[in-house]
Amino acid sequence: MDMMIKNDTFLRACRGEATEYVPVWYMRQAGRSQPEYRALKEKYSLFEITHQPELCAYVTRLPVEQYNVDAAILYKDIMSPLPAIGVDVDIKAGIGPVIANPIRSLADVERLGEIDPESDVPYVLETIRILTKEQLTVPLIGFAGAPFTLASYMIEGGPSKNYNKTKAFMYAEPKAWFALMDKLADMTIRYVKAQIRAGASAIQIFDSWVGAVNVADYRQFIKPTMERIFTALRDENVPLIMFGVGASHLAKEWHDLPLDVVGLDWRLPIREAKDMGLTKALQGNLDPAVLLAPWEVIEARVKQILDEGMAHEGGYVFNLGHGIFPQIQPETLKRLTAFIHEYSAKRKG
Repeated sequence: MDMMIKNDTFLRACRGEATEYVPVWYMRQAGRSQPEYRALKEKYSLFEITHQPELCAYVTRLPVEQYNVDAAILYKDIMSPLPAIGVDVDIKAGIGPVIANPIRSLADVERLGEIDPESDVPYVLETIRILTKEQLTVPLIGFAGAPFTLASYMIEGGPSKNYNKTKAFMYAEPKAWFALMDKLADMTIRYVKAQIRAGASAIQIFDSWVGAVNVADYRQFIKPTMERIFTALRDENVPLIMFGVGASHLAKEWHDLPLDVVGLDWRLPIREAKDMGLTKALQGNLDPAVLLAPWEVIEARVKQILDEGMAHEGGYVFNLGHGIFPQIQPETLKRLTAFIHEYSAKRKG
């Protein structure tokens, strides 16, 4: 374990080891809900912040200091490694990632290059080094987008509601599809290994939009690639977490992969995940919208989730079922973190 880490509760929970209380971190804990971040965004774009390691480290570290969470997650976007392989991506305000050269054929896939993290994304690795060598006393979670989700942006040309072009490409051009999955798997493995070498002590893979496919298609078109990624990352000896939104029907498929933690959104209660035979550590899964309700409502929901999480023998990390959105107050997150720590310590004690 890194000498800087004084609180390793999150890492122990991921490995299914005993903890004194339930650890917690929040997806998108760094960002739009924080006034300090909004002030920065008046001066810099997301890409500009991630390209300045000191600034990016500050944004990543801030929620740990403000909310007392048990882990930090690197502030960056799942699109960060794509320009290195030849994807012309721009993050447009109010829209999201927009890609000027979408993938339409096998030839387009074959034109994609390879990533060399040290020379292509040195600022990402430098941010990790600053955080883990000088600033954080909790684990830093590195992350990457999963191939299906990255492919969906690359094929659609931007965000999509139904992923019709992506699925059509998958069904109609299987050879090109698998070539794309391979390219993205290679990129993900290299990128993530570089993050771990730089100091990240856990990794979350976001397959944000994979819930759009059914189980049979997941097994045929996506799972072999995920198997390859997690198998390659296994020997790095850090906890590996899988997460997607609206993908409860795939929870069992994820559980089969060589990973440590299955992340759940709010649609699948922890109790039900357990009944489905999930024995690995679980992470989740308060609906972030609940955080706009009065405190009594929040507390009742959180108690129920914590009780189910603590009854799960495989290990448990509290999180939201998706990222924090801008309307959620920092004060609420601070109070929530304290409540999770106190309530779970009492129950475990």
